[in-house]
Amino acid sequence: MPGARGLLETVPTYCSLLVLYDPDLLPRADLAALIAAHWPPPDGATGSLRRWRVPVHYGGAHGADLADLAAGAGLTPEAVIALHAGRDYRVYMIGFAPGFAYLGGLDPRLHASRRTDPRPRTPAGSVSIGGNQTGVSPPLELPSGWQLIGRTPARSYDPARAEPFLFAAGDLIRFEPIDRAAFDALSEAARAGETVATLERIDA
Repeated sequence: MPGARGLLETVPTYCSLLVLYDPDLLPRADLAALIAAHWPPPDGATGSLRRWRVPVHYGGAHGADLADLAAGAGLTPEAVIALHAGRDYRVYMIGFAPGFAYLGGLDPRLHASRRTDPRPRTPAGSVSIGGNQTGVSPPLELPSGWQLIGRTPARSYDPARAEPFLFAAGDLIRFEPIDRAAFDALSEAARAGETVATLERIDA
């Protein structure tokens, strides 16, 4: 389907797909047939999935809300980190800002309300929790009302890369806790153009 004449753009979201097309070049009936041929029903899905292992430094200056979130959940900060890093998350969609990944699959014990006083700026690469979701910010300082629990040196968006967006809807993400020294070293590597998140392929 990519490159089809008259197809301008596709934008996946939580449970729908926006398709932008030129009806003068691609009649609606032809578009419907094209979609049906390239996106069979999910029950017939086969193949492999992309899973990213994303390093995260939790807490401290990089996770300003970790202690309060843990206290509200009746957990220790260490338990929150273990729960957050102990499962795969599905990338539901990329939105709000270039490369911001909305992730589903958060442990219910970590569900947390958004802040009543949103921050006008949050650190680039913040890993946060908002409601029943967790998310990864791009390497941009963004406003946010989500609870900040950590920060990743991985760059989910880099316009200098051949493919600017690291993650795509449908990918899986597994967070890997690292210490501050590793964060600093990986940040330097990321600034030099290295992809410091590790890509794996697993059976669907």
